[in-house]
Amino acid sequence: MSKGQPSVLLHLFLPRVIDTRRSTLEDPRFGGVEAGGTKVVCATGDASGSVRERTRIKTTTPEETLRAVVDFFEDRPLEAVGVGSFGPVDDNPDSPTYGFITNTPKNGWQHTDVRGPIQEALGVPVAFDLDVNAAALGEHHGGAGRDVDAFVYLTVGTGVGGSFMQSGRPLRGLLHPEIGHLRLPRASGDDFAGHCPFHGDCLEGLAAGPAIEARWGRSPADLPDDHPAWEVEAHYLGIAVANLACTLAPERVILGGGVMHRRQLFPMIRRVVRERLGGYLDHPRFTEHLDEFVTPAALGDENGVRGALAMARQAAQYDC
Repeated sequence: MSKGQPSVLLHLFLPRVIDTRRSTLEDPRFGGVEAGGTKVVCATGDASGSVRERTRIKTTTPEETLRAVVDFFEDRPLEAVGVGSFGPVDDNPDSPTYGFITNTPKNGWQHTDVRGPIQEALGVPVAFDLDVNAAALGEHHGGAGRDVDAFVYLTVGTGVGGSFMQSGRPLRGLLHPEIGHLRLPRASGDDFAGHCPFHGDCLEGLAAGPAIEARWGRSPADLPDDHPAWEVEAHYLGIAVANLACTLAPERVILGGGVMHRRQLFPMIRRVVRERLGGYLDHPRFTEHLDEFVTPAALGDENGVRGALAMARQAAQYDC
């Protein structure tokens, strides 16, 4: 599929009549999609943000995967759907390719229209954003970001991505800020080439799950808590967090994703942040209360789909 061309997937789904797809105003229902590179989570929720139903779909080809997404939702009356997708994506509503995955390294998904086929098939408004923005929105509404106005959400898993959220909205520029591709000072003696297909030793190439496995020859899940891998991981994540503190001055940095299930990383990261800041940022949260500045995601792996449901409520103009 060439860049910027309408997706042929639109012809695979029969459009629905909008009025027959809507739930009753007394009991509105919303759909949320967290589209990842290995799996897609689909859920329905109510106006309070509670998840009602959920399913997981293996990410295969665009045609098979989007067909399965539509099949899950098609008999469920909905007001709107929110989609948080792996990227890079076009998240500009004014762009002719809004809702497309763009130059992703995932084979077969380059320049794929994700939003269009879902909206065409279900006949309801579909909001679309990057997966990390959806996860940050989930933490804003019901997680570790609910008590602050400005925060960074950083996910460390198959890749590394970040979102700067202020007043419930992500920072946007010409493109989504690619925090995962920052270049960082190397740890002393570290000659690992890095694992990012674009930049080699950027943050993602040094600290994402596949980079850990490539460096040590074992899956992160198989490494013990006292393995030297975690000191290296804390070094790079700590520097990244210190850089974000200096450039964006967020009230909090929330760390999520599969790698961050290792809770022993948090005190190690805070130590590196303190060392790198060197006392320059004169605020108690950067000095005495780093445990309030660098925190785990409160919703865990739920934040993406919870954020997608919040996007759907916003698209349907429900307060959330």
